[in-house]
Amino acid sequence: MWSDLAIGYALFILEILTILLVIGAIIAVIIFLKQKKPGQHGELLVTDLNKTYQENQQKLRDFHMSEEALKAAEKERKKTEKDKAKAEKERLKNGKELPQEEIKPCVYVLNFKGDIHASETQALREEVSAIIAVAKPERDEVLLRLESPGGVVHGYGLAASQLTRLKQHGLKLTVAVDKVAASGGYMMACVADKIVAAPFAIIGSVGVVAQVPNVHRLLKNYDIDVDVMTAGEYKRTVTIFGENTEKGKRKFQQELEETHELFKQFVAENRPHLAIDEIATGEHWFGQQALALRLVDDIATSDDLILNAIKDKNVIEVKYATKKSLIQKLGKQAEESSDNILNKLLHRHNKTFY
Repeated sequence: MWSDLAIGYALFILEILTILLVIGAIIAVIIFLKQKKPGQHGELLVTDLNKTYQENQQKLRDFHMSEEALKAAEKERKKTEKDKAKAEKERLKNGKELPQEEIKPCVYVLNFKGDIHASETQALREEVSAIIAVAKPERDEVLLRLESPGGVVHGYGLAASQLTRLKQHGLKLTVAVDKVAASGGYMMACVADKIVAAPFAIIGSVGVVAQVPNVHRLLKNYDIDVDVMTAGEYKRTVTIFGENTEKGKRKFQQELEETHELFKQFVAENRPHLAIDEIATGEHWFGQQALALRLVDDIATSDDLILNAIKDKNVIEVKYATKKSLIQKLGKQAEESSDNILNKLLHRHNKTFY
């Protein structure tokens, strides 16, 4: 029985080592590809959501019309568009400014779907920079459709800082959470002037977690030594293969507590009305519960907000996209797959997460 158990453990270790080697090879290939095309840039994609929604509504209305009525309606639409174009051409020819009462406020719509590394932060940076350059603080605003369960501290800290740039330029920011804004996701959301959540969206999880498996005793049973050499008393507090001391564990726990305290301070500064000790327990709540705790300000979906804004505002979706080659797309998929495997087996060795 012990022999079978030993073989099982040995196979388990070999499996981990094999996966680590495969992941290392994939990462090396990805780094090589990225370095090979250092000058690759993305492009800013702009979509007029007013036009998109109007076209969809028109299609549905047209579906219920007879062929004769459809032809008449199409003729009337073309005439209206022609008259508008003619009037605009005349205005430009005469050098007349558009009356202030005819200038509609603009709502810039951004989307952020967060993974564990907050990888979309680079795109968010470009989108925010573009909006700041053209938006008018006295009339324009930003709506961020946010979906994120959280991730690494430094990644989401930077993402939240990008949203803070909008506030620093006087732009009103609304965050809409249709599914989840937890941990680092909520850190981003709390920067907003207003947080709106769907009834069953997951909100909160103001806490910090780090899980580190350790196989030192197993290796020791088979006379396998792993030397962890550092310079600096706390350079490596806990490890997977080395022996973790009580002193090292206490230091690691202290670092988690300090990170949690910074998280709490950040939330409290941005939403001072919250009972921070009550909500900073690491728990999460659904939208309706979060509203009662004042973690969010209203219950609605992002679609509700957009449809309401379209009535009297120009609603523009802004997205920064980088074109990827087939090899890069495959590399990204392989990276995500290996990331998921490593997360399941090793629970993110020695990393701290919001």
